[in-house]
Amino acid sequence: MGMVTESQFHVLAVDDSLFDRKMIERLLQKSSCQVTTVDSGSKALEFLGLRESNESDDPNAPSSSPVTHQEVEINLIITDYCMPGMTGYDLLKRVKESAAFKSIPVVIMSSENVPARISRCLEEGAEEFFLKPVKLADLTKLKPHMMKTKLKKESENPAKEDNAVLKPEIREEEPSVIEILPLHQEVEQEPMLSNNKRKAMEEVISTDRSRPKYNDITTLV
Repeated sequence: MGMVTESQFHVLAVDDSLFDRKMIERLLQKSSCQVTTVDSGSKALEFLGLRESNESDDPNAPSSSPVTHQEVEINLIITDYCMPGMTGYDLLKRVKESAAFKSIPVVIMSSENVPARISRCLEEGAEEFFLKPVKLADLTKLKPHMMKTKLKKESENPAKEDNAVLKPEIREEEPSVIEILPLHQEVEQEPMLSNNKRKAMEEVISTDRSRPKYNDITTLV
């Protein structure tokens, strides 16, 4: 399994048959997909972090801690229908009941062509139902489903980053300090202006009192 590039999709393939797992892995890799394979529905849930440590398909099997891969992006789950313990239909229901993974496309595979089984899976939310053996032409139908999921996640990430950037800017605003300073200066200047006006009025009044009056003087001829 090589390095993952941005153009690749990550597919979780689930099948209890080693031969079928290898075949589906090889076909998906030809389609430039990164593939993780597991041999049961319970291990698929462990990989997704949806399985508790005390759950077990086999009552005699020892309990093991779940392996949580929440940081791994899964673009599609393709699973066999007939598996011991947890069937592909049961896995489909668990994924669709999860708030974190219900948007991941799920594809069911089966070697038996049972119309009622196919209808039940499609009604539960499966994107496709393939009959085995799966061909490379079948996998071309998966690209639109994986692209839709990838674009949705990419569109959600920038929105979260924008909200994170805007919040600190709102906290740093301090308009109250900026607005108070000029008002304070104007209050201090008002007494000075009134004192200057009072002095000017007093000077005018004193000048009028000292000025000689000629109204009572008559002209002698």
